[in-house]
Amino acid sequence: MKIVVIGGSGLIGTKLVGRLRQSGHEVVAASPSSGVDTITGEGLSEALAGVQVVVDVANSPSFEDRKVLEFFETSGRNLLAAERAAGVGHHVALSVVGTDRLPENGYFRAKIAQENLIKASGIPYTILRSTQFFEFIAGIIEAGADGDVIRLSPALVQPIASDDVAATLADLAAAPPVNGTIEVAGPEPIALDKLAGEVMAANGDGRRVVADIHARYFGSVLNDQSLTPGQNPRTGPTRFEEWHASSSARR
Repeated sequence: MKIVVIGGSGLIGTKLVGRLRQSGHEVVAASPSSGVDTITGEGLSEALAGVQVVVDVANSPSFEDRKVLEFFETSGRNLLAAERAAGVGHHVALSVVGTDRLPENGYFRAKIAQENLIKASGIPYTILRSTQFFEFIAGIIEAGADGDVIRLSPALVQPIASDDVAATLADLAAAPPVNGTIEVAGPEPIALDKLAGEVMAANGDGRRVVADIHARYFGSVLNDQSLTPGQNPRTGPTRFEEWHASSSARR
C-alpha cells in the first residue's frame, strides 16, 4: 500500500513513517522540507499520485487563535482537494480529545474546523482524537507557572505516549475507513495537578504545585470530562513511569 504522511518530519510523523515502513508499506514522508506544502499547494499533486491512503498529522507553526485557524482551514482545503483529484481512498487525521467541549480554546476550535472539512469532503475518512502526549506535559506545566508556584486544575486527564499514538495511527492507516471518530488515551486517568507534581519530581523541579479549580488550561476552565475520552476508547499501554524511564535513558 502506498501511504503519504503529511507532517512526516514531526514528532508523530517520524514515528508513524518508521512503523509503516517496517510493516512493508511504501511511505512518502511529506513536509515543506521535502517539497510538499499544504498551505501553498506546492508538490501536493505529485506526492499523491498513485496513493491509497493519506495520514495528516501536520501541525500549525503558530498557536495564535487566528493563525492556527487559518493553517488548518487552508491546509485542509488544499489537501482534501488534491486527494479528490488523485482518487485517494482513505483520509486519516489526528485530532484532540475534548475539541468539541472547550470552545474557548482557539486551537480546539481550529481542529473542529479541520474535522468538519474532512467530514464534508466526500473522501472516506477516519479521525483519531488523542489525549495529551507525555511529551507536552512540560509545556502545560509552564503555562500554569506563577513565579515559583504552578497553578493547575485538579481535573482528570489521561495522557499518552506519542509512540502509542503513532502505533494506533499505523493500525488505522492499514485498515478500512470508519467514516467516524475514534479516541485513544493513555492507560489511566490522573488529576492534572498530581501529574504535574509527578513530572516535576521526576525532573528534579522543586517548584510547588497548587490545585486550583479556576486555573485555566490555555483559556478554558476544566472539569473531569473536558480532556478525558468517552466510553470505550483505544488505550495505549505505556504508563508515565515507563515513558519517563525510557526517555531519560535516551537522553
